Amino acid sequence: MIDIRQMRYFVALAETLHFGRAAERLHLSQPPLSRQIAALEKSLGVRLLDRDSRHVRLTQAGERFLRDAREVLGLFDQACRNARLAEQGEVGELALGFMMYAAHTIVPSLARRFMIAFPRVELRLREVVPDWLLQDLVQGRLDAGIIFPPDPQPGLETRRIYREALCVALPASHPLARRDVIRRADLDGLPLILTPTETASALREVIRQYCRAGGFLPTIRLEVPLQLTIVSLVAEEIGIGIVPESMSRIGIGNVLFRPLEAAPTIDHVLAWRSANSNPALRGFLAMVEASGSEETAGIEQA
Repeated sequence: MIDIRQMRYFVALAETLHFGRAAERLHLSQPPLSRQIAALEKSLGVRLLDRDSRHVRLTQAGERFLRDAREVLGLFDQACRNARLAEQGEVGELALGFMMYAAHTIVPSLARRFMIAFPRVELRLREVVPDWLLQDLVQGRLDAGIIFPPDPQPGLETRRIYREALCVALPASHPLARRDVIRRADLDGLPLILTPTETASALREVIRQYCRAGGFLPTIRLEVPLQLTIVSLVAEEIGIGIVPESMSRIGIGNVLFRPLEAAPTIDHVLAWRSANSNPALRGFLAMVEASGSEETAGIEQA
């Protein structure tokens, strides 16, 4: 049976064509080297070397075996390096899910930093609505996700990485669009276009609590799962939206964004399963932890 060690011995000998120099390179004495070369030739059933008392030459079979052995050894060494790098989280794959809001806030900078820090790890980004993203996390289809704070889940860990205020999306012709700040009471009775509870329960609860603190409940005209759709419907003057401030960056015509009085805030959290042993995830989490203070969207930290 041929082993990697014998191939290394043969390559050293083929490159030096001298038993003494090859043994010195390999930190061996000559007799063990000679025995291993003889065993290699016996296993192969071919003569790799022509040798006499003064010279060592490769046979035609030896020249061919040298080319192939170098390739095999290179692949083997690379496999060993890859295994060590994978254990350290420096190669492999990381599946990161995120909600649309995060695409306009934290995801681009996180992706850039991770790809610089771990250039040999394949980063797979997947945009998913918040509550569906949570299911993908729990069921192991994603390594990590950036979502609104979920209800406690066994085995799920979270870390706040971003916080932003909510604002109002208005048709440009709406009377409230002339104001610099929209008062809470101004929302009472206005037709709202909101994300349904089953899509983004945390966001809906923040909006409900904000309205309730003003002594009223939101008047809902339409529910749609995507914030981009909400803003597009606002552009058609169907209603107004209460959306994260990051949505003001999408630039849809006939829509103006105005800050809210005592604006409510929504957190973005990084979530992952504690049982996930992917080394690339460990590297990602360490990078996030090392980034220091949490990023914000122009508001004070809690």
